[in-house]
Amino acid sequence: MLRVAVPNKGSLSEAATTMLREAGYALRTSAKSLVHQDTANGVEFFFLRPRDIAVYIGRGILDLGITGRDLLLESESEAVEVLPLGFGRSSFHYAGPAGRFTDPAELDGATIATSYPTLVRADLAARGLSAATVKLDGAVEVSIQLGVADAIADVVETGSTLRAAGLETFGEALLESEGVLIAPAAAQPSRETAAAADILIRRLDSVMVARNYVLIDYDVHESALEAASAVTPGLESPTVSPLQDPEWFAVRSMVEAKAVHEAMDRLYAAGARAILVTNIGACRI
Repeated sequence: MLRVAVPNKGSLSEAATTMLREAGYALRTSAKSLVHQDTANGVEFFFLRPRDIAVYIGRGILDLGITGRDLLLESESEAVEVLPLGFGRSSFHYAGPAGRFTDPAELDGATIATSYPTLVRADLAARGLSAATVKLDGAVEVSIQLGVADAIADVVETGSTLRAAGLETFGEALLESEGVLIAPAAAQPSRETAAAADILIRRLDSVMVARNYVLIDYDVHESALEAASAVTPGLESPTVSPLQDPEWFAVRSMVEAKAVHEAMDRLYAAGARAILVTNIGACRI
């Protein structure tokens, strides 16, 4: 049975659980459950602290896991990223009191509070800077006010928490993070485990494709068929079917969800009518 680690709480947990359910897996119904078996799909899910998941995966105790890219790199474990999952996006930044810092080079000799000391030390070394780090498990923003640090390094999603504490980011992001699927770097799974892992990866990938694309259907006169098809070329080519009126055709194609309204505008201008958009539940390409 494939053994998969899933975050047990927080935003990563909710997004990972939703994606796995959309991929056809049965997960726990109670937040108190730490282990759940999906016998129909041959998968056993373990609900663990997001920070611990890379450790379990890196040691080969579990076969696959979902965590944040920032947590994977911070762990220094023998685990590797298999698939970016597109949720939980955030940036890892230096931040300090508004107006005090403008460039990370100014951190030389400073004290930096962070929950990610490994990432920070690696970045400081790459810049040739000497700075002390103070490891905190959370609420690093208040460390400056309390005199613990001169600056902080933390994950930033919207920046509202920083602004509330009178802080601002400076310099480019140290890391762009998101939820990722990870696996042991030196894994030699059995044939059955490898097959189950491949299925899970394909299913998650199909969910991401389905989230990024929609199906568009429309009717178009033969005189405008070429122009309309150019708007919706699809992945290989659009599906074109004749209608009862021999001069009209029905066209179906996949288009990127973010561009669907622009595509509808262009199709209508080209002469297409009865334009319909349908969400995709799952898709493999």
